[in-house]
Amino acid sequence: MTPPQQRPLAHLRRACLPGGMAALTLTISACGTGGQGLPSLNGAGASFPAPAYQRWAADYKTSEGHLVNYQSVGSGQGVRSFLAGSVDFGATDEALSDEDFKAGTAGKRGAVQIPMLGGTISPAYNNPDCPGLKLTQAQLADIFLGKITNWSALGCPARPLTVVHRSDGSGTTFNFTNALACFSAEWKQKVGAGKAVQWPVGLAGRGNEGVAGVIQNTAGTIGYVNQAYLRGTVKPAALQNKAGQFVLPDATSGAAALNNIKLDARLGGEDCNPDGDGSYPIVAFTWILAFESGQGKEKAEAVRTFLLWALEEERQQQAAELGFVPLSGDVLKRAKEQVARIKG
Repeated sequence: MTPPQQRPLAHLRRACLPGGMAALTLTISACGTGGQGLPSLNGAGASFPAPAYQRWAADYKTSEGHLVNYQSVGSGQGVRSFLAGSVDFGATDEALSDEDFKAGTAGKRGAVQIPMLGGTISPAYNNPDCPGLKLTQAQLADIFLGKITNWSALGCPARPLTVVHRSDGSGTTFNFTNALACFSAEWKQKVGAGKAVQWPVGLAGRGNEGVAGVIQNTAGTIGYVNQAYLRGTVKPAALQNKAGQFVLPDATSGAAALNNIKLDARLGGEDCNPDGDGSYPIVAFTWILAFESGQGKEKAEAVRTFLLWALEEERQQQAAELGFVPLSGDVLKRAKEQVARIKG
Protein backbone atom coordinates (compact mmCIF):
# COMPACT_ATOMS: atom_id res chain seq x y z
CA MET A 1 0.00 0.00 0.00
CA THR A 2 1.40 3.38 -0.93
CA PRO A 3 2.07 5.38 2.25
CA PRO A 4 0.58 8.84 2.67
CA GLN A 5 2.82 11.64 1.49
CA GLN A 6 3.59 14.37 3.97
CA ARG A 7 2.69 17.82 2.75
CA PRO A 8 4.81 20.85 3.58
CA LEU A 9 3.93 22.40 6.92
CA ALA A 10 3.26 26.04 7.61
CA HIS A 11 2.85 27.97 10.81
CA LEU A 12 -0.63 28.71 12.05
CA ARG A 13 -1.15 32.21 13.38
CA ARG A 14 -0.93 32.16 17.13
CA ALA A 15 -4.35 33.76 17.39
CA CYS A 16 -5.88 30.62 15.89
CA LEU A 17 -4.20 28.23 18.33
CA PRO A 18 -5.93 27.00 21.48
CA GLY A 19 -3.67 27.87 24.41
CA GLY A 20 -0.66 25.70 25.05
CA MET A 21 -0.82 23.52 21.94
CA ALA A 22 2.41 22.77 20.15
CA ALA A 23 1.08 20.93 17.18
CA LEU A 24 1.23 19.74 13.65
CA THR A 25 -0.81 22.14 11.53
CA LEU A 26 -2.26 20.38 8.55
CA THR A 27 -3.99 23.13 6.58
CA ILE A 28 -3.32 26.73 7.32
CA SER A 29 -5.35 29.92 7.07
CA ALA A 30 -5.79 33.14 8.92
CA CYS A 31 -8.50 33.23 11.55
CA GLY A 32 -11.96 34.26 10.45
CA THR A 33 -13.70 33.77 7.15
CA GLY A 34 -11.83 32.14 4.29
CA GLY A 35 -12.52 34.38 1.31
CA GLN A 36 -16.16 34.50 0.33
CA GLY A 37 -18.30 31.85 1.94
CA LEU A 38 -18.21 29.84 5.11
CA PRO A 39 -15.99 30.74 8.08
CA SER A 40 -12.79 28.78 8.55
CA LEU A 41 -12.70 25.97 11.10
CA ASN A 42 -10.13 25.12 13.78
CA GLY A 43 -9.94 21.56 15.08
CA ALA A 44 -7.51 19.54 17.15
CA GLY A 45 -7.02 16.00 18.38
CA ALA A 46 -6.05 12.51 17.32
CA SER A 47 -2.89 11.89 15.32
CA PHE A 48 -4.31 8.53 14.20
CA PRO A 49 -6.46 10.07 11.39
CA ALA A 50 -4.16 13.03 10.68
CA PRO A 51 -2.98 11.83 7.23
CA ALA A 52 -6.60 11.59 6.06
CA TYR A 53 -7.65 14.89 7.63
CA GLN A 54 -4.57 16.52 6.09
CA ARG A 55 -5.51 15.34 2.64
CA TRP A 56 -9.18 16.24 3.07
CA ALA A 57 -8.40 19.73 4.35
CA ALA A 58 -6.11 20.47 1.40
CA ASP A 59 -8.59 19.11 -1.15
CA TYR A 60 -11.52 20.88 0.55
CA LYS A 61 -9.75 24.21 0.18
CA THR A 62 -8.99 23.48 -3.48
CA SER A 63 -12.41 22.20 -4.49
CA GLU A 64 -14.75 24.15 -2.21
CA GLY A 65 -12.70 27.20 -1.24
CA HIS A 66 -13.25 26.75 2.50
CA LEU A 67 -10.50 26.47 5.07
CA VAL A 68 -9.98 23.89 7.82
CA ASN A 69 -7.09 23.98 10.30
CA TYR A 70 -6.36 20.72 12.12
CA GLN A 71 -3.72 20.24 14.81
CA SER A 72 -2.47 16.70 15.44
CA VAL A 73 -2.03 16.87 19.22
CA GLY A 74 -3.38 13.49 20.37
CA SER A 75 -6.84 12.43 21.46
CA GLY A 76 -6.35 13.47 25.08
CA GLN A 77 -5.57 17.09 24.22
CA GLY A 78 -8.24 17.11 21.51
CA VAL A 79 -10.96 16.10 23.97
CA ARG A 80 -9.76 18.64 26.54
CA SER A 81 -9.80 21.43 23.95
CA PHE A 82 -13.27 20.42 22.79
CA LEU A 83 -14.67 20.33 26.31
CA ALA A 84 -13.10 23.74 26.94
CA GLY A 85 -14.75 25.14 23.81
CA SER A 86 -11.42 26.38 22.42
CA VAL A 87 -11.83 24.58 19.07
CA ASP A 88 -14.67 24.28 16.57
CA PHE A 89 -14.32 20.50 16.60
CA GLY A 90 -12.30 17.89 18.42
CA ALA A 91 -11.04 14.50 17.29
CA THR A 92 -10.55 11.34 19.32
CA ASP A 93 -9.83 7.64 18.89
CA GLU A 94 -11.58 6.80 22.17
CA ALA A 95 -15.32 7.39 22.41
CA LEU A 96 -16.46 9.99 24.95
CA SER A 97 -17.74 8.79 28.31
CA ASP A 98 -21.17 9.72 29.65
CA GLU A 99 -19.40 12.17 31.97
CA ASP A 100 -17.65 13.84 29.03
CA PHE A 101 -20.97 14.53 27.32
CA LYS A 102 -22.05 16.42 30.44
CA ALA A 103 -18.77 18.26 31.04
CA GLY A 104 -17.67 21.79 30.13
CA THR A 105 -18.84 23.33 26.88
CA ALA A 106 -20.16 19.95 25.69
CA GLY A 107 -22.59 19.93 28.61
CA LYS A 108 -23.75 23.47 27.84
CA ARG A 109 -24.05 23.23 24.06
CA GLY A 110 -24.66 19.52 23.57
CA ALA A 111 -22.21 17.32 21.69
CA VAL A 112 -22.33 14.90 18.79
CA GLN A 113 -19.81 12.12 18.21
CA ILE A 114 -19.36 11.23 14.56
CA PRO A 115 -17.33 8.24 13.33
CA MET A 116 -15.31 9.40 10.33
CA LEU A 117 -13.07 6.42 9.55
CA GLY A 118 -11.83 3.14 10.88
CA GLY A 119 -8.25 2.03 11.17
CA THR A 120 -5.95 -0.72 12.29
CA ILE A 121 -3.29 -0.29 14.97
CA SER A 122 -0.25 -2.30 14.03
CA PRO A 123 2.77 -3.56 15.90
CA ALA A 124 5.45 -1.78 13.87
CA TYR A 125 9.12 -2.71 13.85
CA ASN A 126 12.49 -1.97 12.32
CA ASN A 127 14.67 -5.06 12.02
CA PRO A 128 16.04 -5.83 8.54
CA ASP A 129 17.28 -9.21 9.81
CA CYS A 130 13.73 -10.32 10.68
CA PRO A 131 11.44 -10.04 7.64
CA GLY A 132 7.89 -11.36 7.82
CA LEU A 133 7.59 -11.16 11.61
CA LYS A 134 4.61 -13.01 13.11
CA LEU A 135 3.48 -12.41 16.67
CA THR A 136 1.03 -14.24 18.89
CA GLN A 137 -1.14 -12.12 21.14
CA ALA A 138 0.79 -13.39 24.18
CA GLN A 139 4.13 -12.45 22.59
CA LEU A 140 2.93 -8.93 21.85
CA ALA A 141 1.90 -8.40 25.46
CA ASP A 142 5.18 -9.86 26.75
CA ILE A 143 7.18 -7.49 24.53
CA PHE A 144 5.50 -4.43 26.03
CA LEU A 145 5.71 -5.89 29.54
CA GLY A 146 9.48 -6.03 29.07
CA LYS A 147 9.58 -9.83 29.33
CA ILE A 148 10.95 -10.24 25.79
CA THR A 149 14.12 -8.21 25.44
CA ASN A 150 15.91 -9.91 22.54
CA TRP A 151 14.77 -10.64 19.01
CA SER A 152 15.97 -14.23 19.35
CA ALA A 153 12.88 -14.95 21.50
CA LEU A 154 10.79 -14.20 18.38
CA GLY A 155 12.72 -16.57 16.12
CA CYS A 156 14.98 -13.85 14.69
CA PRO A 157 18.76 -13.39 14.82
CA ALA A 158 19.86 -12.24 18.26
CA ARG A 159 19.97 -8.52 18.94
CA PRO A 160 18.54 -6.32 21.72
CA LEU A 161 14.87 -5.43 21.34
CA THR A 162 13.74 -1.91 22.26
CA VAL A 163 10.09 -0.95 22.81
CA VAL A 164 8.68 2.38 21.57
CA HIS A 165 5.43 3.85 22.91
CA ARG A 166 3.50 7.12 23.02
CA SER A 167 4.50 9.93 25.36
CA ASP A 168 1.18 11.77 25.10
CA GLY A 169 -2.40 10.91 25.98
CA SER A 170 -3.74 9.07 22.99
CA GLY A 171 -6.77 7.19 21.72
CA THR A 172 -4.34 5.02 19.76
CA THR A 173 -2.76 4.07 23.09
CA PHE A 174 -6.17 3.38 24.62
CA ASN A 175 -7.11 0.99 21.83
CA PHE A 176 -3.69 -0.68 21.82
CA THR A 177 -3.54 -1.16 25.60
CA ASN A 178 -7.18 -2.22 25.67
CA ALA A 179 -6.26 -4.99 23.23
CA LEU A 180 -3.22 -5.99 25.32
CA ALA A 181 -5.51 -6.23 28.36
CA CYS A 182 -7.64 -8.71 26.39
CA PHE A 183 -4.58 -10.62 25.22
CA SER A 184 -2.88 -10.89 28.62
CA ALA A 185 -4.22 -11.19 32.17
CA GLU A 186 -0.82 -10.02 33.42
CA TRP A 187 -1.00 -6.84 31.32
CA LYS A 188 -4.56 -6.19 32.52
CA GLN A 189 -3.49 -6.54 36.16
CA LYS A 190 -0.16 -4.69 36.04
CA VAL A 191 -0.76 -1.95 33.45
CA GLY A 192 -4.36 -1.91 32.23
CA ALA A 193 -5.91 0.19 29.46
CA GLY A 194 -5.97 3.95 29.06
CA LYS A 195 -5.05 6.92 26.91
CA ALA A 196 -1.89 7.15 29.02
CA VAL A 197 -0.42 4.30 31.09
CA GLN A 198 2.70 3.60 33.13
CA TRP A 199 4.75 1.77 30.53
CA PRO A 200 6.98 -0.93 32.02
CA VAL A 201 9.74 -0.31 29.44
CA GLY A 202 10.62 1.61 26.34
CA LEU A 203 11.38 4.85 24.54
CA ALA A 204 8.67 7.46 23.98
CA GLY A 205 7.55 9.45 20.94
CA ARG A 206 4.82 12.07 20.64
CA GLY A 207 1.96 11.16 18.34
CA ASN A 208 1.88 8.42 15.74
CA GLU A 209 4.38 10.59 13.87
CA GLY A 210 6.83 10.56 16.76
CA VAL A 211 6.60 6.82 17.42
CA ALA A 212 7.06 6.07 13.70
CA GLY A 213 10.04 8.44 13.63
CA VAL A 214 11.79 6.73 16.54
CA ILE A 215 11.23 3.29 14.97
CA GLN A 216 12.45 4.45 11.57
CA ASN A 217 15.61 5.95 13.00
CA THR A 218 16.45 3.14 15.44
CA ALA A 219 17.06 -0.41 14.24
CA GLY A 220 15.93 -3.14 16.63
CA THR A 221 12.83 -1.25 17.81
CA ILE A 222 9.17 -2.26 17.93
CA GLY A 223 6.20 -0.03 18.73
CA TYR A 224 2.62 0.56 17.61
CA VAL A 225 1.16 2.95 15.03
CA ASN A 226 -1.88 3.39 12.88
CA GLN A 227 -1.52 1.48 9.61
CA ALA A 228 -1.21 4.77 7.71
CA TYR A 229 2.20 5.37 9.33
CA LEU A 230 3.76 2.13 8.08
CA ARG A 231 6.39 3.18 5.58
CA GLY A 232 10.05 2.67 4.71
CA THR A 233 11.83 0.74 7.45
CA VAL A 234 8.70 0.81 9.68
CA LYS A 235 7.21 -2.61 8.91
CA PRO A 236 4.00 -4.28 10.13
CA ALA A 237 4.05 -7.55 12.03
CA ALA A 238 1.38 -10.14 11.24
CA LEU A 239 -0.65 -10.52 14.43
CA GLN A 240 -2.56 -13.59 15.53
CA ASN A 241 -6.30 -12.93 15.78
CA LYS A 242 -8.98 -14.45 18.00
CA ALA A 243 -9.52 -17.25 15.48
CA GLY A 244 -5.81 -18.15 15.57
CA GLN A 245 -4.95 -16.75 12.14
CA PHE A 246 -1.94 -14.49 11.54
CA VAL A 247 -3.23 -11.38 9.78
CA LEU A 248 -1.57 -8.26 8.40
CA PRO A 249 -3.28 -4.87 8.81
CA ASP A 250 -5.07 -3.66 5.70
CA ALA A 251 -8.46 -2.32 4.59
CA THR A 252 -9.89 -5.83 4.16
CA SER A 253 -8.85 -7.25 7.53
CA GLY A 254 -9.76 -3.96 9.19
CA ALA A 255 -13.23 -3.89 7.66
CA ALA A 256 -13.84 -7.50 8.68
CA ALA A 257 -13.08 -6.58 12.29
CA LEU A 258 -14.97 -3.25 12.33
CA ASN A 259 -18.10 -4.98 11.04
CA ASN A 260 -18.14 -6.96 14.30
CA ILE A 261 -18.12 -3.85 16.51
CA LYS A 262 -21.52 -2.74 17.80
CA LEU A 263 -21.97 1.02 18.21
CA ASP A 264 -24.24 2.51 20.86
CA ALA A 265 -26.84 5.26 20.47
CA ARG A 266 -24.09 7.90 20.53
CA LEU A 267 -22.10 5.93 17.94
CA GLY A 268 -19.40 4.99 20.42
CA GLY A 269 -18.07 1.46 20.69
CA GLU A 270 -15.02 -0.78 20.65
CA ASP A 271 -14.05 -4.45 20.72
CA CYS A 272 -10.65 -5.41 22.11
CA ASN A 273 -10.43 -8.68 20.13
CA PRO A 274 -13.03 -8.97 17.36
CA ASP A 275 -14.37 -12.27 16.04
CA GLY A 276 -13.77 -13.48 12.49
CA ASP A 277 -11.18 -15.59 10.66
CA GLY A 278 -10.10 -12.63 8.54
CA SER A 279 -10.36 -9.95 11.22
CA TYR A 280 -7.34 -7.91 12.25
CA PRO A 281 -7.38 -7.94 16.07
CA ILE A 282 -6.58 -4.29 16.90
CA VAL A 283 -9.00 -1.93 15.16
CA ALA A 284 -10.83 1.23 16.09
CA PHE A 285 -13.14 3.89 14.82
CA THR A 286 -11.98 7.48 15.00
CA TRP A 287 -14.48 10.23 15.76
CA ILE A 288 -14.95 13.96 15.26
CA LEU A 289 -16.66 15.79 18.11
CA ALA A 290 -18.89 18.76 17.33
CA PHE A 291 -21.30 21.01 19.21
CA GLU A 292 -25.04 20.70 18.67
CA SER A 293 -25.65 24.39 19.32
CA GLY A 294 -24.15 27.63 20.61
CA GLN A 295 -21.61 28.31 17.85
CA GLY A 296 -23.80 30.44 15.57
CA LYS A 297 -25.54 29.50 12.33
CA GLU A 298 -22.60 30.21 10.01
CA LYS A 299 -20.12 28.18 12.06
CA ALA A 300 -22.61 25.33 12.41
CA GLU A 301 -23.15 25.33 8.66
CA ALA A 302 -19.40 25.29 8.09
CA VAL A 303 -18.96 22.25 10.36
CA ARG A 304 -21.90 20.38 8.79
CA THR A 305 -20.75 21.14 5.25
CA PHE A 306 -17.19 19.93 5.85
CA LEU A 307 -18.20 16.74 7.65
CA LEU A 308 -20.80 15.74 5.06
CA TRP A 309 -18.23 16.41 2.32
CA ALA A 310 -15.71 14.19 4.16
CA LEU A 311 -18.27 11.38 4.50
CA GLU A 312 -18.92 11.23 0.76
CA GLU A 313 -17.80 8.03 -0.96
CA GLU A 314 -14.96 9.72 -2.87
CA ARG A 315 -13.32 10.96 0.33
CA GLN A 316 -13.84 7.68 2.14
CA GLN A 317 -12.21 5.74 -0.67
CA GLN A 318 -9.41 8.29 -0.76
CA ALA A 319 -8.81 7.60 2.92
CA ALA A 320 -8.64 3.87 2.14
CA GLU A 321 -5.75 4.59 -0.22
CA LEU A 322 -3.98 6.27 2.70
CA GLY A 323 -4.25 3.19 4.92
CA PHE A 324 -7.62 3.67 6.63
CA VAL A 325 -10.83 1.64 6.63
CA PRO A 326 -13.69 3.58 4.98
CA LEU A 327 -17.16 3.75 6.48
CA SER A 328 -20.03 2.07 4.68
CA GLY A 329 -23.57 0.81 5.17
CA ASP A 330 -25.43 1.50 8.39
CA VAL A 331 -22.48 3.12 10.17
CA LEU A 332 -22.11 5.70 7.38
CA LYS A 333 -25.85 6.40 7.40
CA ARG A 334 -25.88 6.92 11.15
CA ALA A 335 -22.79 9.16 10.97
CA LYS A 336 -24.57 11.48 8.52
CA GLU A 337 -27.61 11.56 10.80
CA GLN A 338 -25.39 12.75 13.65
CA VAL A 339 -24.00 15.54 11.46
CA ALA A 340 -27.55 16.74 10.79
CA ARG A 341 -27.97 17.40 14.52
CA ILE A 342 -25.39 20.22 14.40
CA LYS A 343 -27.38 23.47 14.62
CA GLY A 344 -26.55 27.13 15.17
